[in-house]
Amino acid sequence: MQITKIVATEIATPTTPGTASSISQATCVRLHNNTGGIATVGISTFVGAASSVFFSMPANSVEFLAKLPTDVFYTTPAIKAAKVGFTN
Repeated sequence: MQITKIVATEIATPTTPGTASSISQATCVRLHNNTGGIATVGISTFVGAASSVFFSMPANSVEFLAKLPTDVFYTTPAIKAAKVGFTN
C-alpha cells in the first residue's frame, strides 16, 4: 500500500503569476481545494511566466501534482498545498 509522506507544512497557495511558488522545490505537491468552488491551477517554468499551463480542480477535492523542482504554480482562489512524497 502506498502511503503519502508529508515533507513540509501545508500552506495557502499564491494567487498570482508574480508570486508563484515551487513549494520548497517540491517534485510532488498535494493540493487540497478546500473552497466551495472550482480552483484554477497555473503551472509555469519561472515566476511571472506568461506561458503557464492550467487545469481546474473541483470544489472540496485533492490532487497530487508531479512537477520539476524548479516549476512554480499559483491558484485562484488560494487553496492548500503541501510538499509530499510517497512510500511503500
